[in-house]
Amino acid sequence: MRERPVRGAQGAIGNMIEAESLQRSFGARRAVRGLSLSVRPGQILGLLGPNGAGKTTTLRMLAGVLAPDAGVARIGGHDVQRQALAARRVLGYLPEGAPLYAEMSVHALLMFVARVRGLRRAHLAQRYESVVQALELENLLAQTIGTLSKGQRRRVGLAQAILHDPPALILDEPTDGLDPNQQASVRELLRGLARERAIIVSTHLLEDVPQLCNRLALLVQGRLLADTTPAEFVARSRYRGAVSFTAPAAGPVRAALGLLPE
Repeated sequence: MRERPVRGAQGAIGNMIEAESLQRSFGARRAVRGLSLSVRPGQILGLLGPNGAGKTTTLRMLAGVLAPDAGVARIGGHDVQRQALAARRVLGYLPEGAPLYAEMSVHALLMFVARVRGLRRAHLAQRYESVVQALELENLLAQTIGTLSKGQRRRVGLAQAILHDPPALILDEPTDGLDPNQQASVRELLRGLARERAIIVSTHLLEDVPQLCNRLALLVQGRLLADTTPAEFVARSRYRGAVSFTAPAAGPVRAALGLLPE
């Protein structure tokens, strides 16, 4: 099968991540229904939707981990099913839950990933140090994966995804489990990476959208309902300008009022 070029006629970089009419069912449940989208270098596409909308299924199909029932996913012009090795060379993938080898140390895991990814020794040391510093892993290198917190494992998972410096990134909940400072650092890192890369992230954190993404795709029941900018999405939302207030429980309030002088 002929591979689709990544560069257009004028030499400009074209779509790095593509989904064309993707469909996937699990038994009688249709998880993704005819989904088409594309992402170019310089774009961070935020994939939003309620639980069960098909976000993780979509990312798994784009990454080549899950075969679609119909449709085609391409990374760098390579069909992720028919040209899997070529597609994976240019892709960094952070799956849901960041499954890692619990018995390995952080250092051993990253070196293993580097070997699998074919990083040359001359380039490895500089790239390894850069990624470790960017994700603040210096004090975790000797620890085994199984002893890490959820947020620490997430940072290690992100490190393995970007270690080989791929031009395309697919990241499932990259800021999940991180504290606010770490979330800000990861967003800054991804914004920097996106200058020359195409990135898709799924997130349930609404603050990720304006602070990280410059595009937004909304999935509901496996269908793409919107593909727009964060600003346009907010402007069209029926909740624009709304203020929410959560009242405290009545019992503690009565107790506090009882302490006030008459």
